[in-house]
Amino acid sequence: MIRSFVLAAAITVIAGIAHAEEPIVGNWKTAAGDTAVIASCGGSYCVTLKTGKYAGRKIGTLAGTGGSYAGEITDPAAEKTYSGSGKISGNSLRMQGCVMKILCKSQTWTRL
Repeated sequence: MIRSFVLAAAITVIAGIAHAEEPIVGNWKTAAGDTAVIASCGGSYCVTLKTGKYAGRKIGTLAGTGGSYAGEITDPAAEKTYSGSGKISGNSLRMQGCVMKILCKSQTWTRL
């Protein structure tokens, strides 16, 4: 009976680890003060603005694991899409968009 309990507990822990979300998933306060939600979508992570002038607009798609992500980021004001990346450090997400990997702009978002 004790062996069954230990086995069940181990399976529960392993299942929890296997289904743990990536650190990028969640709500973030952008540099402009808007709220963006990053959620799993089709094998990557979709970035959608929830508040502000462009609320409801999808502004990016990133893929990756372990705190480092790459994909595309859209500037909703200019309606231009750039190569993008995101890197998690604690409760901060450093987002970067680049043209030809040499002209880059970055900003830091904070986890809500």
